[in-house]
Amino acid sequence: MENMDEQVNSENLAEMEIVQFPGKIISINSEKKADAILPELLKEKAVGIDTETRPSFKKGVTHHVALVQIATWNTCYLFRVCRMHDIDAVKQILESPHILKIGLSLKNDFIGLRRKWPVEPHNYIDLQQYVAAFGIEEKSLQKIYALLFGKRISKTKQLSNWEVPRLTVSQRNYAAIDAWACLHIYKALLRKPLPKPYQSLLPITYRRGSEKLFIQK
Repeated sequence: MENMDEQVNSENLAEMEIVQFPGKIISINSEKKADAILPELLKEKAVGIDTETRPSFKKGVTHHVALVQIATWNTCYLFRVCRMHDIDAVKQILESPHILKIGLSLKNDFIGLRRKWPVEPHNYIDLQQYVAAFGIEEKSLQKIYALLFGKRISKTKQLSNWEVPRLTVSQRNYAAIDAWACLHIYKALLRKPLPKPYQSLLPITYRRGSEKLFIQK
């Protein structure tokens, strides 16, 4: 795309290739496994985050957050908090002042988590506000990603049941991509080179204009 003034609509979105998560996906179903993963995650400087909640199709019925996704460049950790009593490992990541958390519409994610757990996140960036500084008016993750990378994030599993005993492969991939894409977008807008082997995912280069970020083939 030539510049940020171009919009993503349903027609050009449908024509785009669906992005595939290129890394490893690890499901975490217990406090013990979460605690074992924590030391590795605490070494990260920045992660992408997202949450998933079982959809409700009845008025007045809501569910607690079922899944918290925390993505690095090569791995996405799916914390199945619906199967845990204690989410201390997740809290340590979200509340760490040393790890930058990048997500989209984070206010809703945090409100959802606080319905059950006392979580006070620190050091995070909400992409809906961040991308506006680059002249991007789109608000959805799918459209922001499509605008930057010319690929489509599939949303077919968004309204699936995230409390099922075992997540399907499609659910796992969807959840991983949503968190990883946030990190991907942030790094790209910072004009930092993508780590190998992910450089092939970025077919465009960036240069800063006086007011907006322009994209060139």
